[in-house]
Amino acid sequence: KSTGKAISDYASPDVRVLVVGNPANTNALITLHNAPNLAPHQITSMMRLDHNRTLSLLAEKLNQHSSAIKHVTVWGNHSTTQFPDLQYCQIDSQPAAALIDQKWYKDEFIDLVQKRGAKIIEARGSSSAASAASAAIDHMRDWTFGSEANNWVSMGVHSQGMYGIDSDLIFSYPAVCSDRQYSVVENLQLNEFSQHMIALSEQELIKERDM
Repeated sequence: KSTGKAISDYASPDVRVLVVGNPANTNALITLHNAPNLAPHQITSMMRLDHNRTLSLLAEKLNQHSSAIKHVTVWGNHSTTQFPDLQYCQIDSQPAAALIDQKWYKDEFIDLVQKRGAKIIEARGSSSAASAASAAIDHMRDWTFGSEANNWVSMGVHSQGMYGIDSDLIFSYPAVCSDRQYSVVENLQLNEFSQHMIALSEQELIKERDM
């Protein structure tokens, strides 16, 4: 609350804010609610760490460079309900669905991404702060200078009801950036499984907000 007020009162009117401290999505919403001089699009939460982990784990599985993987989305909350969605993912211009065993994806991969942070801490005995720092740089670089052409990134942004999500949450969506602005990718036709997984993360964020 105090940080939101300070940013609202003293920061540049054109400031861009990235909230990293957990629970990042809900902390970003609290910041926004306490920053009346800022517009909702000026405050985001970091989902790029989860996005980067999704790319890295998928690249390792398929023996590909992560740069060959496009149109990955991590929806929802930076928590164990986040949903790494490969429905529109392409690998070297081929649909990921043709290259990935769906049972492995649903039974193993999603869980692997969701719990990656805890696994790193368990293995290292300390936090994955360097990974988070790198992801924060990626997030701000793309927001400032534009995201990669013909691709999108995952960003925790203020929901305007897109894809039926509650309109007062900071929720991770697929986004493209240009001219220091982001826009949510629209009109994706989500399958039943994706809708179910996204709804689980939405419900968690609603509970966090209401609490």
